[in-house]
Amino acid sequence: MRQSQLFCKTKKEAPKEAETISHELLARADFIEQTISGVYRFLPLGFKVFKKIERIIREEMVNLGAQELYLPTLQNKQLWLKTNRWQTIDPPLFKLKDRHQKEMALGSTHEEEITDIVRKRIKSYQDLPFYLFQIQDKFRNEMRSSGGLLRTREFVMKDLYSFHTDEKDLIEFYHKVRKSYFKIFKRCGLKTICVEASSGTIGGELSEEFMILSEAGEDRVLICQKCDFSANVEKIGNQKLCPKCKGNLVKKNSIEVGHIFNLGTKYSKAMGANYQDKDGKERPIVMGCYGIGLPRLLSTIVEVYHDEKGIIWPKEVAPFQVHLIQIPSPAYSGAKMKKRTEFSSPENIPKVKKAAEKLYRDLLKQGIEVLYDDREDKSVGEKFADADLIGIPTRIVVSERTLEKNCIEIKKRNETKTKLTKMSQIRKYVG
Repeated sequence: MRQSQLFCKTKKEAPKEAETISHELLARADFIEQTISGVYRFLPLGFKVFKKIERIIREEMVNLGAQELYLPTLQNKQLWLKTNRWQTIDPPLFKLKDRHQKEMALGSTHEEEITDIVRKRIKSYQDLPFYLFQIQDKFRNEMRSSGGLLRTREFVMKDLYSFHTDEKDLIEFYHKVRKSYFKIFKRCGLKTICVEASSGTIGGELSEEFMILSEAGEDRVLICQKCDFSANVEKIGNQKLCPKCKGNLVKKNSIEVGHIFNLGTKYSKAMGANYQDKDGKERPIVMGCYGIGLPRLLSTIVEVYHDEKGIIWPKEVAPFQVHLIQIPSPAYSGAKMKKRTEFSSPENIPKVKKAAEKLYRDLLKQGIEVLYDDREDKSVGEKFADADLIGIPTRIVVSERTLEKNCIEIKKRNETKTKLTKMSQIRKYVG
């Protein structure tokens, strides 16, 4: 992608409403833009990262044997009445009426929808187990949105639902999902802890959250200093001693990036989702539910990976792998941020530009995602500042100084030192 054609306008100042570093940097780098409180637009750079995260999650869901579907945003009131959640779910539903005065809701979650689908199709124990997932919009009627993408009113979530004959089979799959979640977050560059959690209005007998320790987080978790116990304060209150080993519990701020539930038979009993066992006896289907909010995960990555200059994207979720910058200047030095017009002469521009253009084409042929800063109206300092702000993992600079040595300059975004390397060695650094 040529940066001169990229739909992106970086900013020096963060929006006034920005409360977290992720909100500040994502807005300044033009990844996202708020439209109304708790509702965000994903611009091209932000959407590229979003799709990388979505791809990782989808791959891991398929690896679990789950099948993807897509459920409606507008939901049937009658289904919610069957589970007694029309009035009780927290946050409350966004409710609306159509032109026939029929009441419905914008989906904040899809337990009722998925159970309705399953109860019409599953009749026998031979149909179980199976797993369904979707990646779809959710609407939460929050009293207060905060933290940029960390708490919003409209967002995209991955929902996985599992259906089983008994508790034993559910628990086996529950632990497979648990392991898969650790893998998803690791691929996104995050180290998570899994803590005991409250099931809230989703319900169920067992619930765990995947947390990232961060001062920007609104959740409070208690972590034992002796054993592996950890829990959300919502679950166990402000205890000082570990319920397992009596060790000291330390309270930390955290961001929830995933939540898994053993729903048991809560929804199947309420909605009549049954199957016949081997003896012909009718039994309720046992269910599990597993969620990840994609925008919050994206924002959390920025909370963890940034410095005073901007974002530092982990490789697998970065919008591009390489930021290629051409600097047609005989006086160029990484330490001197002079304007191009101060030192560029017309005879030097074609030489550097030609080399940069060729390198750009070669990298694309090798399947490497490249953002090529070919802008003619930006200074060296502006180009480097944008590169640091956007946070692509590897920066490559082509200048007259590098060409004199038949080299290019490479710098990793998470490192301070630059390195001159031969053109033929690029794959070693960015492959």
